[in-house]
Amino acid sequence: MAECGASGGGSSGDTLVKSITLPPDEVFRNLENAKRFAIDIGGSLTKLAYYSTVQHKVAKVRSFDHSGKDTEQDHEPPYEVSVQEEITARLHFVKFENTYIEACLDFIRDHLVNTETKVLLATGGGAYKFKDLIEEKLQLTVDKEDVMTCLIKGCNFVLKNIPNEAFAYQKDAEPEFRFQTNHANIFPYLLVNVGSGVSIVKVETEDQFEWIGGSSIGGGTFWGLGALLTKTKKFDELLHLASKGQHANVDMLVQDIYGGAHQTLGLSGNLIASSFGKSATADREFSKEDMAKSLLHMISNDIGQLACLYARLHGLDRVYFGGFFIRGHPVTMHTITYSINFFSKGEVQALFLRHEGYLGAIGAFLKGAEQDNPNQYSWGENYAGSSGLMSTSPELCLTQRARSGTFDLLEMDRLERPLVNLPLLLDPSSYVPDTVDLTDDALARKYWLTCFEEALDGVVKRAVASQPESVDAAERARKFRQKYWSKLQTLRHQPFAYGTLTVRSLLDTREHCLNEFSFPDPYSKVKQKENGIALRCFQCVVRALDALGWEERQLALAKGLLAGNVFDWGAKAVSDVLESDPQFGFEEAKRKLQDNSGIDLILGVFPFVRELLLRGTEVILACNSGPALNDVTYSESLIVAERIAAMDPIIHSALQEERLLLVQTGSSSPCLDLSRLDKGLAVLVRERGADLVVIEGMGRAVHTNYHAALCCESLKLAVVKNAWLAERLGGPLFSVIFKYEVPAE
Repeated sequence: MAECGASGGGSSGDTLVKSITLPPDEVFRNLENAKRFAIDIGGSLTKLAYYSTVQHKVAKVRSFDHSGKDTEQDHEPPYEVSVQEEITARLHFVKFENTYIEACLDFIRDHLVNTETKVLLATGGGAYKFKDLIEEKLQLTVDKEDVMTCLIKGCNFVLKNIPNEAFAYQKDAEPEFRFQTNHANIFPYLLVNVGSGVSIVKVETEDQFEWIGGSSIGGGTFWGLGALLTKTKKFDELLHLASKGQHANVDMLVQDIYGGAHQTLGLSGNLIASSFGKSATADREFSKEDMAKSLLHMISNDIGQLACLYARLHGLDRVYFGGFFIRGHPVTMHTITYSINFFSKGEVQALFLRHEGYLGAIGAFLKGAEQDNPNQYSWGENYAGSSGLMSTSPELCLTQRARSGTFDLLEMDRLERPLVNLPLLLDPSSYVPDTVDLTDDALARKYWLTCFEEALDGVVKRAVASQPESVDAAERARKFRQKYWSKLQTLRHQPFAYGTLTVRSLLDTREHCLNEFSFPDPYSKVKQKENGIALRCFQCVVRALDALGWEERQLALAKGLLAGNVFDWGAKAVSDVLESDPQFGFEEAKRKLQDNSGIDLILGVFPFVRELLLRGTEVILACNSGPALNDVTYSESLIVAERIAAMDPIIHSALQEERLLLVQTGSSSPCLDLSRLDKGLAVLVRERGADLVVIEGMGRAVHTNYHAALCCESLKLAVVKNAWLAERLGGPLFSVIFKYEVPAE
């Protein structure tokens, strides 16, 4: 797939209409519930954006009425679990070749049911060419939007909402993509859009940007001169030629002029002194490959130097590159990166975007949806419905461009609540949630991908068991298995597909795929049972703790926290024990310690919280907003706290007096990203002046946040329930991590 025209340019010839059969569940997903549309049509690629409402299953919990019953002796479940339908919002972006546009418009027309709009916002040069066709096919009025405004809006949106959106390119590194941590404030930055020419825009705020310069020497120049020099008319073929060429056969280098004396000038002998300099004096023919490579270097170096000069003139150190000339091609990205580094002496960074091709369509959609104020929400990439970043190396070009019938997809789900940084992060701009970068660590990547593959059948079994009354549960579970397995194979070959590959992203991708096939909480019944058992043990555990002396009690509380953390169905070593011995209990867990839901929260966390309350400490207890493995959710924690309060006057009075507050984290993952927390939690942390953060669990305190630096005291604790990880950390299985940290003065 290749876009061979700038977003503002015209077409490259008559359109060849291809007739295709599109699988609606794989490409134009949920089209029957589409509400609004926008489109960005370039020289050869169309990017369609639409907003839809998605109906999916969610697990709901509701408390039983236990009034008048002896809670300790009551063997009923503490609450009932039901699966209900819920409506959420999703953004869909589909990218395809213009040759498919008529067949795609026919398909969209035939499946449109609930659209609310009669206007389609359009951007890109092709919007003029296809205006009549679109209006005829869809019976929608095409409203043309400014190209640059749409690009800026789209760029702001992806930088704010997609972690690891931006990356630096390093040609000889493994991997070549180095993803950047999202800044709390993305502004200001420089956007260099390289289409037929070059536009350079300084972006200062959400709505304030300024065109500050540009050049007529851009992608169109490369294409035009390349066609004259090589007789090659297609843009991607020209790039393919360049990838095989040796520019030094055509270019005059510094060493060609100065010989060995170049070292006295402080210059590398391999620097280009004159592009095409040898062609004037050499009495021979030059290969197409060498000329294409020389031309690519000439134009990329010029663009890089120009961008660098503007960046330094305006005091900016971040430059994002986009446009049809870039489009993820390694040779282009490497040359521009080299140029920026050389001319800025490393002070300015050249950055590229995973979803650069969608910026115009995203911006056009946002312009049309301003009355809904989409920027007030946080959005998250849905890995189950997105294609991911693919390698565009010349050797893989033909294979990659044939994937998915030349259709690329991006889906983003609207999150229920806005997400923000934890106010207690020491330096939000340098915070990295994940402990190990699997993109970088090949040995760890191989282990964890295999680990998730081997766990897949167990997840399928648990998913089916969670919905015993569903006649199609087994078939949906089979489809889940197929999709997640496919994602894992993609990540084996392209570990950078969704940004930095981590244990967290593998877990999140699995949750997205489970939700895709209506398994919102496969462990709901397990948690219900565990919580019931733990509640019946709570008073006994508390009485035993109260009978201990102070020092002995503190040690017992710590062991209790850790023992509860052993109960983790996501860890293979633990699930094997729990499957083979259903009676494995709290005391057995404590004995296991070299050192989730019910045992962890009720018998581990709540006694610890109770001790803090007895000391006069206010406690904010934050739980997952949505389900992940057998971690307790916020809605479950409310019921559990209510039941415990009925048994324990200390918890009861703390809840009544708001000295104990239960809130949601905004996360639906076993791991935790402290830069994407529920805004309500962040406000509460700031208002209450929190001065101790306790992070509990292997996902939250080991896979993520092990190195997180806070501006207050912190306690990170977990049991290492993975044998490979324990060995790598230098300890046996079920080793304890109990990490107390005080911020540096």
